[in-house]
Amino acid sequence: MPRKPFVPGAALVVAAALAAGLTACTGGSSTGDEAGDAKSGGTASSSPAAEPGRYQTLPEACGLPARGTLRGMLPGGDQRLSRAEAKKIYDGQPDITYDTDRRVGCRWTRETTAGTRHLSLDIQRVVSYDAAVSDDDKAQGIYDSKELAAQIPPGGNGSPSPATPSPSATKGKGKSKGEGTTTNSSTDGKGKAPSGSPSGASDPSADPSADPSTDPSADLSDSTAPRVLDDLGDAAFLNDKLVTADSGVHRDVTVVFRTSNVIVTLTYDQWSTDKTMLPDSQELQDKARSLAGELSESLSE
Repeated sequence: MPRKPFVPGAALVVAAALAAGLTACTGGSSTGDEAGDAKSGGTASSSPAAEPGRYQTLPEACGLPARGTLRGMLPGGDQRLSRAEAKKIYDGQPDITYDTDRRVGCRWTRETTAGTRHLSLDIQRVVSYDAAVSDDDKAQGIYDSKELAAQIPPGGNGSPSPATPSPSATKGKGKSKGEGTTTNSSTDGKGKAPSGSPSGASDPSADPSADPSTDPSADLSDSTAPRVLDDLGDAAFLNDKLVTADSGVHRDVTVVFRTSNVIVTLTYDQWSTDKTMLPDSQELQDKARSLAGELSESLSE
């Protein structure tokens, strides 16, 4: 049988047609994939990021409290200070931090014959690195952990009247419910006011040995007990602890509050080597809360 003649031109035409068909199919598939990626990317980029916090920097901590406020919180009685001594006390000692836009602090101390008072201030600016969590929410989580660690009772009235102690403040305390202390035998249940109530201190006829204010195990009144504060910042609490040691006794009052993405921790304490002279709870709390309100206003400006 004779062979058919080979035509080069026809082969080229067939090859070109096959190539064109493959190119068309490939191009259509590629276009579809690109359209899908673009839609997916557009959807992801359109998700709004969580709100940033109000504060992007922090003020200088030692310069926040007014000088008059510091004088009231660090009294010296009849002790007169030279200009250099006053400057050293009231200028404060700044904390050493590595990033002053994220954390600052300051400490003040004054020693007198009546005892020593310490004031410390810590200010933390919280930044969330999770796009789904706002700076404020991150700060609230840190605040919640502080409140939980302090074992603050939930709820409560943040604005008790300091001038009007509750009825429980004037009842005798015959049982020990102290904060890490042992019962003092000087408490005889005669109904004198506990620490923080003015009645025991103002009655000159009261027997000091029978006054529960000299007993570290005496309960705080309702108006001075650890509690949530509802009139300070976005969230706040106050803690009050009386601690006895071989060297003496000290009361520590702490106020913690959050405003947006900033958490402020204020600690104010008074030490005494005389265990029968307990630091007054009401005085320390009033001064600590007053300073906390001052700081909140300064940060809000």
